[in-house]
Amino acid sequence: MRASDWIAEQRIQEAMRRGELDALPGAGAPLTLDDDLLVPEELRSVYRVLKNAGYVPPEVQARRELQEASAAIQQLDPDSEQYRRALRKLHYMNLRLAEQRGSGLRADAAYHRKLLLRFGRD
Repeated sequence: MRASDWIAEQRIQEAMRRGELDALPGAGAPLTLDDDLLVPEELRSVYRVLKNAGYVPPEVQARRELQEASAAIQQLDPDSEQYRRALRKLHYMNLRLAEQRGSGLRADAAYHRKLLLRFGRD
């Protein structure tokens, strides 16, 4: 955390303790998380249609699947073959997600080339 972030957070916490933020408009009301102010105006209607149709971006779907798989693994016996298979699948899913974000093995081109050479591919 940067020093400026830490200072800002401390000041917010102090104001909350003193009750200075209690009378703000909307205090106690649920947050509107459907805000699309950061989406360019010409794309807002398209995004709204996709959202209403149930479209989920691939990374969000992958993260959901990871969460579900992680929760399922917790229910398995750690000494079982089923647990080991599920753990390998979870590891593979993590690698795929990292690959989609551009932080996977292909992100390090030199390492990727070494792997390809090691396994006999160009």
